Amino acid sequence: MQEPSTTHWLLYCRPGFEQDCAQEALRQARQQKPVIAEQPPIQADSGYVVVVLNDQQLSYRELVFARQLIRLHYIIEELSDRDRLTPLVEAIAELPETFGTLWLEVPDTNDGKTLSAFTRRFQPLLEEPLRSQGKLPEDTQDANRKLPRLHVFFPDKSTALIGSSDPYNSAPWHMGILRQHMPSEAPSRSTLKLAEAIEVFMDKSEQTRLLRQGMTAVDLGAAPGGWTWQLVKRGIRVTAVDNGPMKGVLANHPLVQHLRQDGFKYAPRKAVDWLVCDMVEKPAKVGALIGNWFAAGYARHAIFNLKLPMKQRLAAVDGALNGIRAQLDEEGINYRMSAKQLYHDREEVTVFLVRTKG
Repeated sequence: MQEPSTTHWLLYCRPGFEQDCAQEALRQARQQKPVIAEQPPIQADSGYVVVVLNDQQLSYRELVFARQLIRLHYIIEELSDRDRLTPLVEAIAELPETFGTLWLEVPDTNDGKTLSAFTRRFQPLLEEPLRSQGKLPEDTQDANRKLPRLHVFFPDKSTALIGSSDPYNSAPWHMGILRQHMPSEAPSRSTLKLAEAIEVFMDKSEQTRLLRQGMTAVDLGAAPGGWTWQLVKRGIRVTAVDNGPMKGVLANHPLVQHLRQDGFKYAPRKAVDWLVCDMVEKPAKVGALIGNWFAAGYARHAIFNLKLPMKQRLAAVDGALNGIRAQLDEEGINYRMSAKQLYHDREEVTVFLVRTKG
């Protein structure tokens, strides 16, 4: 059993984005003080990274590429097929904390999916001794959501990474994934991206307040209508801008006005409540478009995607977001902006931008 001598952080990410995830976490740490610890090697397409810090803290909300943020306590290697339970129970017994819940997790990869059946069988076997030790509540219904979560992450059946997450500085979903079900009426799977973004960036009260029936929205690059559908089902009137056709129930929907125009050239006659945009274009160009809309006062809220290049992805995100910040700061506009690579995103990042009162 290997016990880290410095603070180790375990971060989940989309497979293929391990370098971006680690680079961003280390940059955030360096903003506090230099990182002098030697970093573990990054396993490409593994769906997770480990970064080693001194006493720097990481902020989950400010990390774009991290799905989950876990403080790593132990790494147990060469688990025996005959008895994986004992070394795990013994290691967890050494931790000073008690926990609100236990999550057994695997990488979001094809190999990880094959481990899911194992973790489902293993979960009750591990929970029982941890309850008897007082590490977990007696009843899962009694789980204290204010207590840290206990994570046991299996990159494979012979290795376990044991860590904990702060409920106020982590994702509230198992494996850091907020899954969505594909609605039968939605015209495309892209609808899942906006559905997830709404849940990730806004709590229930904000959703009620910011997505009200009777509001107005513009969807740039709307066809075939996946994002428009999410707004229409909430009673929001949408101007869908795209040279392509709207499909399904949106083709003749009373709340949809379809304009066959270029989204980069369109401007509304009067301000709308929402701007959404999922156009395939360079991040800097989309960022400039969004900045122009907010500087002109065309919209108060926006959710948009930045399509990422094959290389220098973090730099591309930085460039687009910093361009928006510079423009809004110059105009004296108060705003709040958050960005995440969501589970239903692919080679892209989703951004939430809202104009605030000050």
